[in-house]
Amino acid sequence: MAPWRAGVLSIHGDPPKMGLQDSDLLDRSVDYVKDSPMPIMQVSDIEIYYETFGNPDHEALLLVNGLGTQAVGYEVEFCEALSSIGLHVIRFDNRDVGLSTHIDADPPDVFEALAAVMAGGDVNAAYTLSDLAADAAGLLDGLGIGSAHVLGSSMGGMIVQTMAIETPSKVRTVTSVMSTTGEREYGMPDPECLQGLAAIMVPAETREERIESGIALQKLIGTPGTWDPERVRARVAEQVDRSFDPDGTARQMIAILASGSRAEGLAEVDLPMMVLHGDADRLVDISGGRRTAELVRDAEFRLMEGMGHDLPPEYWQRIGDAVAAVTGKER
Repeated sequence: MAPWRAGVLSIHGDPPKMGLQDSDLLDRSVDYVKDSPMPIMQVSDIEIYYETFGNPDHEALLLVNGLGTQAVGYEVEFCEALSSIGLHVIRFDNRDVGLSTHIDADPPDVFEALAAVMAGGDVNAAYTLSDLAADAAGLLDGLGIGSAHVLGSSMGGMIVQTMAIETPSKVRTVTSVMSTTGEREYGMPDPECLQGLAAIMVPAETREERIESGIALQKLIGTPGTWDPERVRARVAEQVDRSFDPDGTARQMIAILASGSRAEGLAEVDLPMMVLHGDADRLVDISGGRRTAELVRDAEFRLMEGMGHDLPPEYWQRIGDAVAAVTGKER
């Protein structure tokens, strides 16, 4: 792969429709963006915020975020680097985070949902991973993109796996990063990390409390050898200031719990797949990545030595090399 170079950020879409859309959907976009047009795509009843990088004539690479993480979780420099290998990169906010539609519903109860799963019962969910995958596919449709390479991290990995199973015609290749299959035997979190994750779903009174909670989680799950307190604080503050909705994160968690195992579907996937997972991941155990690669025919597994449950810049080159390999963009 050639050295990475900067791409071009292009913004598309119509100004958003602010405020209550109907009895079920509520836009909670923060005030500072209301003064400027934003790139918004209407996908059924959901408004999806998105940004693109690079040449739109190139093959598309859709980046799908994890639990509670916004589009900015994929940093501009990371997106530009991926676009430099000849891809038109798209990052976006899943429903219930960032500047996309947030669901207006009763506060979700994650522990009730978890108890239902453990008891083998049904989970009362506002939506599932299938709905999140349909949002992503609908965004591609709205952008006039017939099919795209897809990369997802953590919950985003679950979403792109679901896209490969349910809408394979929309998917060229899959890169599943620090994710798992939905089987309870694989990819389980360290209990301490699970407690940290639960903490960010609790409404905090002040901006500083919100930031400190996010930092505490990142310290638990992040890559130990690349910890940079100033960088982490700045990145957490960016997301807190952009949009803060712990109920949205909880609804996404319940969507994961309600969706169950993808093992049977993954065994039928006939698409090129790259699986990346760090051996220092405490939130999604590496067994989840290994199992994903085991289930998908001819999938390639690449171990990211020392990487935790984040995407630090020190690993961008290796991630980019993997994307270049699976998408056929190696030089």
